[in-house]
Amino acid sequence: MDKSTQSQPAAQVPPPVQPDFTAIKQRQQATWASGDFAVVGVTLQIVGEDLAEAADIRAGETVLDVAAGNGNATLAAARRFARVTSTDYVPALLDKGRARAEAEGLDIDFRVADAEDLPFADGAFDVALSTFGVMFAPDHARTAAELLRVVRPGGRIGLASWTPESMIGQLFKIIGRLVPPPAGVKSPSLWGTQAYLEQLFGSDAAELRLQPRRFMMRYASPAHWLQVFRDFYGPVQKAFNTLDAQGQATLEQDILALLERHNIAGSASLVAPSDYLEAVIIKRSV
Repeated sequence: MDKSTQSQPAAQVPPPVQPDFTAIKQRQQATWASGDFAVVGVTLQIVGEDLAEAADIRAGETVLDVAAGNGNATLAAARRFARVTSTDYVPALLDKGRARAEAEGLDIDFRVADAEDLPFADGAFDVALSTFGVMFAPDHARTAAELLRVVRPGGRIGLASWTPESMIGQLFKIIGRLVPPPAGVKSPSLWGTQAYLEQLFGSDAAELRLQPRRFMMRYASPAHWLQVFRDFYGPVQKAFNTLDAQGQATLEQDILALLERHNIAGSASLVAPSDYLEAVIIKRSV
């Protein structure tokens, strides 16, 4: 037999990288605690209002806002007379949300909590919400399982997540090319796709209601947007601080080019649409 035709041993495929989620989360927590996300967060309030409507928040219902940041979905639910618990793993962001609630006279329970390990009983809430929050938790499967666990049978989970091809999704890709994410960690923008939500929630979801939406970022100019995000938005600030001078110049150039491509306001100002997916998951009753 020709030796060239003999079967060769199969190549050994290395096992998939198992991320150290604890270490990754600690770095993420430091990233989100840097700057002042609330400066950017307050501009997204309309997303929380729309999500509260989509999730059909009703007076008297128990609502949990997970990875709440400075409280956009929290305030939206409380304005509808729900009993709201607002959680985040960055205490300073909860303080910002608490100040906003006090200014409006809203009675809200603020609790430091990790989206991957929520300190609440099974089925404790009628509704769980998250606007651009849980999508950033590193362990996606565990986060989805926690959302399902704390919501009662027949309850709702409302999520707003940037899509992979949105302006913010493309921003993540730009950053990832220059500052690669930890090995084995999946992109947060996967949460903005139907197929991935179906994978995460699977047979535990009786129904998945999806609505593509678009948020308009409004700033004085691309340079103004970049300055605000570089000063206050943790992931962008962290990326710039990680890079050397040449890398920073490349990142600045790439981000400004992205903003210019999406700007629909011409030279007058910046109006840049960024698509996100609004999802309401109905938890199966049995």
